[in-house]
Amino acid sequence: MTETAQKEMICVSVNGEPRSIAAESSIADMLRAIGLDPLKVAVERNLEVVPRSTLGDVAASDGDSFEIVHFVGGG
Repeated sequence: MTETAQKEMICVSVNGEPRSIAAESSIADMLRAIGLDPLKVAVERNLEVVPRSTLGDVAASDGDSFEIVHFVGGG
């Protein structure tokens, strides 16, 4: 069994879609795993905005609900 297969997984919701991520993942880890740059999004966790400076420090928990907004340039 590979190391990835041995990791415990947790279930979270991202923009209303259920996702499984590795337990003990930071929010930044989760964002990278789904192909997003933590510097280019705003994140709300369980109805509270998560400061971008803490995305690498805050661990996702089983059952968390995330809303992620992408920054778009233009004008």
